[in-house]
Parts: sequence; C-alpha cells; structure tokens
Amino acid sequence: MKIAFVYDAVYPWIKGGAEMRIHELGKRLSARGHEVHIFGVKWWEGKDILEYEGMTLHGVCKAQDLYVNGKRSISEAIIFAVKLFPELRKESFDLIDVSVFPYFSCFTVKAVSVLKKTQSVFTWHEVWNDYWYEYLGRSGLFGKLVEKAVSKISGNNIAVSGWTKNRLKALGVPEEKITVIPNGIDLKRISGIELKGIRRSEEKHPEDLESKKYDIIFAGRLIKEKNVDLLIKAVAVLKADFPQIRCCIVGDGPEKAGLVELAENTEVYGNIEFAGFQEYWILIEKIKASKVLVLPSSREGFGMVVIEAFACGVPVVTVRAKYNAAQGLVENGVDGLVVEPEDREIAKAIKKIIRRSSDYRKISEAAFRRAKDYNWEEIVEKIISVYKGYTRKS
Repeated sequence: MKIAFVYDAVYPWIKGGAEMRIHELGKRLSARGHEVHIFGVKWWEGKDILEYEGMTLHGVCKAQDLYVNGKRSISEAIIFAVKLFPELRKESFDLIDVSVFPYFSCFTVKAVSVLKKTQSVFTWHEVWNDYWYEYLGRSGLFGKLVEKAVSKISGNNIAVSGWTKNRLKALGVPEEKITVIPNGIDLKRISGIELKGIRRSEEKHPEDLESKKYDIIFAGRLIKEKNVDLLIKAVAVLKADFPQIRCCIVGDGPEKAGLVELAENTEVYGNIEFAGFQEYWILIEKIKASKVLVLPSSREGFGMVVIEAFACGVPVVTVRAKYNAAQGLVENGVDGLVVEPEDREIAKAIKKIIRRSSDYRKISEAAFRRAKDYNWEEIVEKIISVYKGYTRKS
C-alpha cells in the first residue's frame, strides 16, 4: 500500500504522543514493504521533501509557532490546511490517515480523497466536545462546531482508546465506523536502554527503591492542562516528611516560567530538576531511575508516557478528570493510583508508593505486565489489517 499520514507536527522535531505514533507506525509499515509519506509543517532545514527512516517527509509550509499564549494557534492550523491541498493532490495514495486535531486539515484530506477517489481515515486522539468552553470560553462554541462537523464527514475512524471511542460515539458517530487502535511502545528498545553508569549485568531490578535517583518524574509539554503546578505543590507537601525528595520534570512549554517561580515560592526549587525536552533514550533512562511517574493532567487523549512508565516497571499516579483518558490506562491499586486532582491527594498517593513497602515489588511487576498489551509490533499488524479493509471499499 501507498499510505499518507497527515499531521502538522512531525517527529522528531516536535515530540508528542501523536507525532510519535505516526513515526512508529510509519517506519514499521515501511519495513514491511509499504510506501509511507508524511505531510506536515517543514520543521527541518534544507529541501522541502526528504527521506527519513524509510519514509518520505513533505514539508508543506514553513515552520510556525504551534502555540500562541499557551493555546494551539488557529492561524497555523488554517495555513497548514490550505498549503496542504496542492501538495497532497500531487500524488495518488491507497489511503490517507489524518490526525484530527487541529481539525482544518481534515477538510483538506476529505476534499482530496473525494477528488482522487482515495479512502481516508480520521485518527482521533481526543474528543473535546464541551471542553472547548473551558479552553476558549464563549469562543469555544466555534471549536465545538468544527469538531462536530469533522465527525460528520469522517466515514472511517480510528480512536486511540476505548475512552476516545465512547466520546466519539457521544458526538453521533456510529459504533461500526470506529475502530480502536491504541498507541504503543517499543518494548525491545525500552528494555535495551541501560541506566547511565550501570552495565546491563549489574542493573538492579526496577522494584529496587535504593537504585532510584528520583522519587517522582513527570514528562510532557508544560501547558496549563497538564497541571504540573499540582505536582509542585504536592512535592511541597511531601517535603515535610521527605526533606531530600527528588522530582524530575521533563518537558518544556509556555507554563515553564510560572512553574519555576512556583517551585521557588514553595521552597522546593532545590528538590526539582527542570530537565527540558530530552532525547527518547534519556527520557526512558530517567523514568527507569524514578520510583513513580505522576501525570496530573485534566486532559489527555491517551497518555503515552503512562505505558512507557509501565514498560520501565514504574507505577503511575494520575487523576480523575472528565477529559483525562490516561486514567483508563491505570488499574487503580494494581499498577498505579487514580486520585482526585488535588495537591494533597496526589501527595498522599505518591507517599503510598514511594515509601519502603513490600507492595512496591507487586505494583511494579503489575505495571510491567500491563505494558505488554501495547507492543508496537502487534499494533502495526492490526492497523495493516484495518487499512486493507478500508482500501477494499474503494
């Protein structure tokens, strides 16, 4: 098959769950003999079209800010959608897979698929619905209407989780038009990443608390919805019982300056390492060196970092929130804890996991077992089957 993926953000120039999904699926599809093209913003220097890890990348417009005042740029999304049309129309594909958010490119893909008589599939990482009002206030009505319109033109839909599928059904999309194919992880790659300074033969078991450099780790974009402020306040609460507590925050974003200031004001700046964005192997190394991963997001379409933590044998604390799909990945009390989005509740959950306890080995092993459900090698076989089913409709 000749397959096109469409998403404005492109890995590894932009690092996130959707970007990683396309990259991982694309390179595996290519390795299996399929021709893979990715259409996105040109984040790289040099030619507009380049070969990368067996895939062809198309830079359809120059790089722009994805975020303005902490929110996804509407102008960037519109420019990308407009510039995408002539570029995507130049070639013929068996199937075009477009990541739904930020929506406007979906209309472009639909138009091209009709003109070229090509099957298209819309991949839904999230469904916002009423969350648009929280995000944009009254102007959120526009976002909600656009999302609804996209759901009406999507004949083939992939949801990254059962959580997202249910929200898509609530928009009125028939269940038979939705297939769940989750994000995945490269278990072999993660298991092969060694902790710095420790030879493989000497590496301690993940449940050995003495081998951990960090008590807590967070990884993700530093945006408002991630609620990293709650984590910092939780560290301040924990510091009373654990004066030397160590927390690593991996990621960057518009909220960073405010978070650094909060850490200083709550007197935990010395307990927190703001590590910025990291290469993937360094991120995994840092997760392995941590006792617990905390993801206090009020909104997650999936929560890739949760299963990456599980693959490292690291339990997860996340929160109960209407738009947080990550809570669906954690079996409360088995491979992690799901609590109310309050600093003291998060602190209590962290304390329960990081203190010396015979339960840690059990919860660590449960997390590792859960990760096996999300192996990319199995997921790519499923998506090939689904894609072939769509192309047979042509």
